[in-house]
Amino acid sequence: MAKKKKTASAPRPAAADAPATLKDMLSSDVLSKLKAQADALKAEENAKKEAARQAAEEQRKAEQKRLDNDFAHLLANSDPNWHKFK
Repeated sequence: MAKKKKTASAPRPAAADAPATLKDMLSSDVLSKLKAQADALKAEENAKKEAARQAAEEQRKAEQKRLDNDFAHLLANSDPNWHKFK
């Protein structure tokens, strides 16, 4: 059987030959301002999510409290086997 010839891989271009990215073009102070703004936006979004979660939790508790005071709801959802409470 014939041996397969190994193909030579193309040499990778050096980092200096690569095109400049936007991150490389921006100054460090502008880059730090952008990062700070991104962090502030993430924190604001997390605060909104937490507030929405707390509001939903309070609404659920209020609904449960209302249902606990409703005799028809308690009667419909109670255990019909009263013998175990004797």
